[in-house]
Amino acid sequence: MKLHELKPADGARKVRKRVGRGPGSGRGKTSARGSDGQKSRSGYSAKRGFEGGQMPLARRLPKRGFVNIFRTVYRTINVDRLNSFEAGAVVTPETMQDAGLLKKGKAGVKVLGNGEIKISLTVRAHKFTKAAAEKIEAAGGTIELLS
Repeated sequence: MKLHELKPADGARKVRKRVGRGPGSGRGKTSARGSDGQKSRSGYSAKRGFEGGQMPLARRLPKRGFVNIFRTVYRTINVDRLNSFEAGAVVTPETMQDAGLLKKGKAGVKVLGNGEIKISLTVRAHKFTKAAAEKIEAAGGTIELLS
């Protein structure tokens, strides 16, 4: 095989659809937009949730409860997931994230008390439930609060 014989795999390069290029193209005249109406005009873009002038679903449904806009959101992890670390390790939010135990993000980390922990660890997190703190310390580990 020579350099000039190389070509992309079948289906790797797709031809761009060129609309409004004459009647022979099959997409001439109205350029595949139909005859009339708002959607046929240039610059048309529907707003998110727009239902053609009908009252949108988001406005038809009743609003209930209270949403605290100042609440603090935490990424959570249960103590039984910490068993994947080696005994004596220092577990931080970064090491949990690198191990794939936490979702990526900037939110703080809260350790929950579901399950059992069998190894001694130093766990650093922003919050601990009472049960999680007791279980980590009962296994011989320590907890450190991050600010």
